[in-house]
Amino acid sequence: MDRVIEDLARSLAAPCATTWFKISGIRDPSIGIYRNKVVEFMNTFRSIIFEHYPEIKQSMALRDYALKGLEKAIREVNTGNNKEVERRYVYYTQYN
Repeated sequence: MDRVIEDLARSLAAPCATTWFKISGIRDPSIGIYRNKVVEFMNTFRSIIFEHYPEIKQSMALRDYALKGLEKAIREVNTGNNKEVERRYVYYTQYN
């Protein structure tokens, strides 16, 4: 689970955000708007955890653990400390 959360922004959320901006015709979003869109896609993972794992004792512990990790990963994106998200933003706004 740690690896999934660690790679979530890089492997899912940032590419989805970039694609969303491309198909929406938004070529130069601000960094804040871009980060917010990445976080929006990261939050889809939250719904996966709550909707698809059974409500039993073991999965409740997993939910808590995963949500704490997700919150940390989201903070990193929001504060600009996720280098991959920052790199993808620069690449999208400067080279597309």
